[in-house]
Amino acid sequence: MTEGRPSAAEVVDSVLGALADPTRRQLLDLLAAQGEATATTLAERLPVSRQAVVKHLAVLDAAGLVSGGRVGREVRYAVRPAALDTTARWMAALATEWDRRLANIKRVAEAAERDASSPRPD
Repeated sequence: MTEGRPSAAEVVDSVLGALADPTRRQLLDLLAAQGEATATTLAERLPVSRQAVVKHLAVLDAAGLVSGGRVGREVRYAVRPAALDTTARWMAALATEWDRRLANIKRVAEAAERDASSPRPD
């Protein structure tokens, strides 16, 4: 790993850890729908305090899923898609590998079934 840049595996681990919490997923959904929002605005739409929202946003920020920028006295948060893209690519590669394995199992099972049903010479 290079000093300032996390590996793809580290990004995926961080994203999956951040998305494990339903409140953080809701925050991400709200930000995706609104484009940009403050912690106060987000807290008004969730059954948690503003302080809890700020803590959740810090986890999402550390995972590279959101970023906060100061506009006057407010900090406005927005979705950063790069970490989600990295995670989606990892998941797609994983799904492709499982599809390949399942196709191989199907091929072996079908060959075994054909061998079992073919007449045997005496």
